[in-house]
Amino acid sequence: MVKLAAKCIVAGDPAVGKSALVQMFCNDGAHFQKNYTLTAGVELLVKTVPVPETSDSVELFIFDSAGKELFSEMLEKLWEQPNAMCIVYDVTNEQSFNNCAKWLERLRTQTSGIHIPGVLVGNKTDLIDRRVVEWKQAQEWAETNGLEYCEISVKEMENYEDPFHIVANSFHQLYKEKVESFHSLVNCLWEQNSYLLQSMSSICILMAGRVNFLGLKCYLTSCKTIYLRFQKL
Repeated sequence: MVKLAAKCIVAGDPAVGKSALVQMFCNDGAHFQKNYTLTAGVELLVKTVPVPETSDSVELFIFDSAGKELFSEMLEKLWEQPNAMCIVYDVTNEQSFNNCAKWLERLRTQTSGIHIPGVLVGNKTDLIDRRVVEWKQAQEWAETNGLEYCEISVKEMENYEDPFHIVANSFHQLYKEKVESFHSLVNCLWEQNSYLLQSMSSICILMAGRVNFLGLKCYLTSCKTIYLRFQKL
């Protein structure tokens, strides 16, 4: 069983439903903010997400971030070295969708060029008659920018868990890939060391005076091979 920890930044314009989404998720659907309250700076919430078909889990440290420019300087300090990101927009507000590019750019400046899992979230799908941003448009933008995409209605409690399950599963998959890469590297080094040990054994035999002229030739070849391999390491 593996328990991972990830810092997940939730960003987006004011009043798109970021805080309602985070509160609903962390309270298992038991709390929906009926009155809008401006988030000042960042609010931190923690929730453990189990990884399907495994005994592993990801503990998400969710940073619910203010959407006002007033807090931008504070956000830059609190956003350092994120492990996952969730960008939220309002499907009835085209400007909030257009501003996702700005939020994505700000977040990626904090990652030092390292790829991290991310999801674009379209909220307020219950307001069907007021919708202006279509699924296909948003999904294509997300795919172009290396993000997953999902739509939710926090008010109607529809799919509100999906964004965090997506980033948790993606983060876990990234962890598995890194572990596999590490194991491959260890195996490669082990094979190299095994070869070197065999070569060194041949050298020891030669030094003990138990080889003929053919053995001497093999010894010299081994020395050359060892030298070349060390040059590559």
